[in-house]
Amino acid sequence: MSYDYTKRTAYHEKVAEMRKAHKVLKEWIFTPSLPERGYTNRTLFVNLATLEIKEKPVTAQMKDLFIGGRGFGLWYLWNAIKPTTKWNDPENEIIISPGPLGGNTQYPGSGKSLVVSLSPTTGIPIDSNVGGYFGPLMKFSGFDALEITGKAKTDVIIVIDGQAGKVIIEEAPQEDANSHVAAEQFTHMYAKDHDDLRNVSVVASGRGAEHALIGCLNFSWFDVRRQASRLKQAGRGGIGTVFRDKKLKALVVHAPPVKGDMNNPADFDKVAKAGIKMHKELADFDLKQCNMRRQGTAHLVEIMDNYDLLPVHNFQFGNHPDTKNIASWIWDQRFTQGIPDGCWYGCSMQCSKGADGHVVKTGPYKGHIVTVDGPEYETAAGCAANCGIFDPDWLLEANFYCDTYGIDTISFGTACAFVMECYQRGILNKERTGGLELTWGNAEAQLELLHQMARGEGFGVTVGQGVARMKQIFIEKKYGDPQLIQDIGMEVKGLEYSQYMSKESLAQQGGYALTNKGPQHDEAWLIFMDMVNNQIPTFEDKAEALYYFPLFRTWFGLNGFCKLPWNDVEPPDNHLHPPLEAAKVPEHVQNYCDVFSGITGRPLTKEGLIAMSETVYQFQRVFNIRMGKGRRAHDLPPYRSLGPVTREEYESRQERYDKQLKELIGVDPAGKSTDEKIALHRKYREDRYQKLMDAVYRRRGWTHDGIPTIETLKKCRIDLPEVVEVVKPLLG
Repeated sequence: MSYDYTKRTAYHEKVAEMRKAHKVLKEWIFTPSLPERGYTNRTLFVNLATLEIKEKPVTAQMKDLFIGGRGFGLWYLWNAIKPTTKWNDPENEIIISPGPLGGNTQYPGSGKSLVVSLSPTTGIPIDSNVGGYFGPLMKFSGFDALEITGKAKTDVIIVIDGQAGKVIIEEAPQEDANSHVAAEQFTHMYAKDHDDLRNVSVVASGRGAEHALIGCLNFSWFDVRRQASRLKQAGRGGIGTVFRDKKLKALVVHAPPVKGDMNNPADFDKVAKAGIKMHKELADFDLKQCNMRRQGTAHLVEIMDNYDLLPVHNFQFGNHPDTKNIASWIWDQRFTQGIPDGCWYGCSMQCSKGADGHVVKTGPYKGHIVTVDGPEYETAAGCAANCGIFDPDWLLEANFYCDTYGIDTISFGTACAFVMECYQRGILNKERTGGLELTWGNAEAQLELLHQMARGEGFGVTVGQGVARMKQIFIEKKYGDPQLIQDIGMEVKGLEYSQYMSKESLAQQGGYALTNKGPQHDEAWLIFMDMVNNQIPTFEDKAEALYYFPLFRTWFGLNGFCKLPWNDVEPPDNHLHPPLEAAKVPEHVQNYCDVFSGITGRPLTKEGLIAMSETVYQFQRVFNIRMGKGRRAHDLPPYRSLGPVTREEYESRQERYDKQLKELIGVDPAGKSTDEKIALHRKYREDRYQKLMDAVYRRRGWTHDGIPTIETLKKCRIDLPEVVEVVKPLLG
């Protein structure tokens, strides 16, 4: 995010003065190295409490079973914590790893890092896929992963200098903890000169994450066109909260300049060939398909609205007449066009759109002129439509402050929508909210919640605890009907729902609630296959989709890839495949196999890709069980995810629901009250979800209670003693 630098010299003098106030707590010397076939074969370990810094070897077992990225993060976390560990215990870790393919500049979407930690909101491992330059630059400095444990006594930064061969822990008392300022300050502080700015990346969070459990991390990259640092978010599960609890103000990497062959691939030509083919598809077809280069993921807003899938008023409704005010054509005008907007070198998808020139309306940065990174679809749907706010300027305001305060826009949007419905239904009132009128569309009240989070005061702190804890608080205080509160609180396992309506897609209901980390669409987005195209009609069909797609998408997180180039642009002949095969985009799956084998030298088939992912996926399920979740009771969604909870919901779609009563349930709705019809729907829909769970568990090799069997663990080569020890007592 940028702000006005009319006096560059004065700014740099200010940054220099800040650096003089730093106190070096520990300096550790290392020999920088580049990867060989995608791996540097070492990771960096930092203990903030003891100031220990060391390198750890990447073992053959790690590369064979856990691959990299999310896999490395889960393995390190497993070995660092106990079943009794809480998110704010010193031994909880933050692990960042870009994966073996991360940082290649040939194939679009290759700049991702995966962040893993024990989540404040769920109590189980959370993984988050994030862009920006940090992960690749860290790898090109010499490390496949960064593992951080312990807590510092005062605000510190960790600097990885891959040019000088130093890792430094420093006290940093003066810099702003809020991300858009911290990224600029530390980027200019550690770059040698102007040309070196793009070789620095910063990870920061913000003041909101200090007081809320839904904190996010921001990973920066220096935008040479805008001459400013920009941000991408590791959003889900409160990793930013863990970051600030450890007294981390920032991570800084300073790497050698990036070149195209720095992964030292086994077969560079094979990687380049796959990349050239994909670049051509993006150039030829993006404008005709998803228009990512102009609108980013915001192109989805009106599509979801058209299909009654855009969450409105806390997932009560699926569209709204004012959606046109936040639809893609609005962002086409707001996003600066004609500027390459990739968040990593060589990504021709260019979907990291920026809205330049936003004048901040509220809070501590009022009057500043900033670039807002986004909004992405999830932010537009969550912070705007789901809260009944259809003003693009206020959406940019919320987007900006969520980012800079280090607050996850998805969880914030869903949490705000929940309390607004509680206000609507009398569960909350002005006395209980500290005077805030949390009515639908009240953007000023929504922004005040954000500012309260950053200040650590007021009802904003309550909202920042997330939906699961708010439900518990409201029920304990007897604010309203416990069943209603549970039904409308959109979370599973403690993670807030991302922004798609799932009431009419049984497969998507499973795609949300049958996830390892909680309801996040990056495991399985099956609404169109299921609801629109009716390609997976049986329970077995849905179970197969809920086996394949979460595993395929897991693979991106093992290797440092973005999902978007996979299926947001498709080859023009993709439709010639049978429908279910077409949904996989087979040509692109083969591209990924080619890139993997081209970089690592390990041959990979499409079947081997799924097997590779299943090892890590099953391991994460066992990890959840070890931490007290990961069984059938934890895979149950709130009823709002399955069907209509209230009379307003039912009556808004009465023709649809009455027709379903007749044709699917076999009951004549004539003469029945709305409450009676809601109850009939509930019985039918909950029963169907239970049958889906049974089918999915069978396909995944789990027991009726969701426990991976010993045979499943053996098939996935993770029948390690410490893994078997977790599940064996539960298998009977």
